[in-house]
Amino acid sequence: MIRTREDVALLLLDWVRPLKAHYSVGGAQLHIGNTSAHYGESSILMEGYARVLWGLAPLFSQDNEELPLLYRQEIEDWKSLTRAGLIHGTDPSHGEYWLDVWDYDQKMVEMASIVNAIMLAPKVFWEPLTDAQKTNVYHWLNQINDHQVHPNNWRFFRILVNTMFRCLDLPASEECLKDDFGVIESCYEGDGWYYDGHPGQKDYYIPFAMHYYGLLYAKWMEEREPEYTRVLKVRAAQFYPDFLHWFNGEGREVPYGRSLTYRFAHSACFAAMAYAGVDVPMGELKHMVLGNLRYWSVQPILDNGGVFTIGYQYPNLLMSERYNAPGSPYWSFKAFLILAMPKEHPFWQTQEKEPVFVAKRFLAHPNMIAVHESGGHTLLYPTGQHSANFGCTVEKYQKFVYSNLYGFSVSRGTQLEDGAFDNTLAATAAGENFWRMRSGMQHFEATPDMVRTLYEMMPGVTVESLIVPCGRGHLRIHFIRTSVAVELADGGFAIPAENGLRRMENDMVSLEKTEICCHFPWANALAVNLEGDGEARLIRPFPNTNLMAPLTVIPAIYYKLEPGQYCLVDYFYGGKEPLDKAMAIPQYESLKASKWI
Repeated sequence: MIRTREDVALLLLDWVRPLKAHYSVGGAQLHIGNTSAHYGESSILMEGYARVLWGLAPLFSQDNEELPLLYRQEIEDWKSLTRAGLIHGTDPSHGEYWLDVWDYDQKMVEMASIVNAIMLAPKVFWEPLTDAQKTNVYHWLNQINDHQVHPNNWRFFRILVNTMFRCLDLPASEECLKDDFGVIESCYEGDGWYYDGHPGQKDYYIPFAMHYYGLLYAKWMEEREPEYTRVLKVRAAQFYPDFLHWFNGEGREVPYGRSLTYRFAHSACFAAMAYAGVDVPMGELKHMVLGNLRYWSVQPILDNGGVFTIGYQYPNLLMSERYNAPGSPYWSFKAFLILAMPKEHPFWQTQEKEPVFVAKRFLAHPNMIAVHESGGHTLLYPTGQHSANFGCTVEKYQKFVYSNLYGFSVSRGTQLEDGAFDNTLAATAAGENFWRMRSGMQHFEATPDMVRTLYEMMPGVTVESLIVPCGRGHLRIHFIRTSVAVELADGGFAIPAENGLRRMENDMVSLEKTEICCHFPWANALAVNLEGDGEARLIRPFPNTNLMAPLTVIPAIYYKLEPGQYCLVDYFYGGKEPLDKAMAIPQYESLKASKWI
């Protein structure tokens, strides 16, 4: 079990040890795979080097005397290797030079981990360098001040670079700092919530980017700028109660939005809160970070050589974004910021305490409802969310519900099976067998009791969907206006079709005309048509479409509609425990009176 600082340090060493053989001779490049990202091979190799520092630098920042001598010697080897990489990567005359920086360069992203390493472990990454080497590091990092940077969380990369310059009495760009903080402040909405450059995008970039970097800044600058750093800590404390409800009591998060291949980076914000001294119960922060690490430490996220893979709960390139390179998953090491706190720190001395969750919490800023059902099942019901197309974006933001037990599925085709349309409404023109889920919306509303979205499924088909959490399961009320003949499939939870070597069997599925129930020993799912002449079906998606289980089934309700107006009502449940639907399905007639179309 992962309980102590020593446990966490040894876990980190276990995870980095397989990487050592893949570093370049000069240590500035890390090659661990042959897939690509939009920024090309030179930045990919540099990214591999840099992202590992998110874990190693906090480890280097302390004396680690509690570790056995063998591990302390291993740490010294890592210090030498990574310091050499920094020296060579920033030396224009060296063959492993990281190249010059250009506008919107991916290398700007990786500067953050390098700056953090220098700030946390100057005795490793700064003080041993010669004056010429320090000058190279400064000039390479300073290039960010001469180039365009995206107006979102990227501005923190330049903030952190210039903050390091200020702390080391090096020339910094006050003009860039002023402009960058202006962008960050323009993204702040209140109540602890930012958005990441676009008001419609509120995902894990808020905690593991906007707050995380802000709390690094708050820690580094708390003596120089006590008022502003206090503001950053207060915002984090305000954010905590909402963000907490994206997890269950074991620290297991709900997969939702992009960049899920960063995995346990989702708990990094809790680590940063503890590191910066945010006024949040320390026992809860400890429980959430360590619980999240405990969960991920036993998931099959490594390849046969011990290297992190692209994917979520198992290797899966289908769900990747265009910026996911082989080394990208090591962004998850941001959670290892807890290693920057010595074993005497209150974080390590306090006992873990599981937070108390309310059964249902309305999250106004991200337009969603968080629900905690029995068995540790946490669900998010969002609306109004959207993002630029980084890969499978509509699946990551625009489904009706997201679950920490069953995740969600991404499409690899346009038929029902390869489309894997779980927890969404899919449509095709009648007889065409060309299915798609919605993309975008015309209007939306979130209240403490339901979320509502108005959208166009396809030309001629307008839908208004009301999603109503019921404590156990949820109702979907769809108002349809169609000018064309259309087929619809209202998909439920994608649950695992096998558990170890045991596969689902026919008698584990009960199928009637308007109801289908999957009652597996390891999972349960239910889909019931309540209104609208639907037909229950079991969809068997292509393998590897779901983020959490390679092989799934989806209970769904199928409709075939002629031109006209309709009201369709379905009920869905997914969970570890069987459900008595008679006790779960609420009255819904009053909700139908509030429709927009």
